[in-house]
Amino acid sequence: MIAKGQFSIDFTPATDDPIDAGRMSFSKTFSGDISGTSQGQMLSKRTAIANSAAYVAIESFTGVIDGLSGEVSLHHTGVMNRGADTLSVLVVPDSGTEKLSGISGVMTIKIAAGVHHYNFDYAINS
Repeated sequence: MIAKGQFSIDFTPATDDPIDAGRMSFSKTFSGDISGTSQGQMLSKRTAIANSAAYVAIESFTGVIDGLSGEVSLHHTGVMNRGADTLSVLVVPDSGTEKLSGISGVMTIKIAAGVHHYNFDYAINS
């Protein structure tokens, strides 16, 4: 199954870690086939070379996906190599609860004109 829509995101730099400015918490609000919110933590590193960076993140979503309610966690790995990017956003195995129990899948994220769009290709196995 595929769920599509948009999300807004707010970042808050970690205040308890003055050395590592690349650690942030974030919150998202989803609309479209997915409705709900998520909270997460992200670590990132930019380099001296423009458009080269990497990040990892874990987020926990609570809400509804195509009419199915529950919670699910996602893990992110993103790398930008001089502007060429790769991004992996996968469901944490066995993290689904309630109607989302047994969920697996991959989410793609595209940013167009400052708006975050998602495409979530998922399955739910009993």
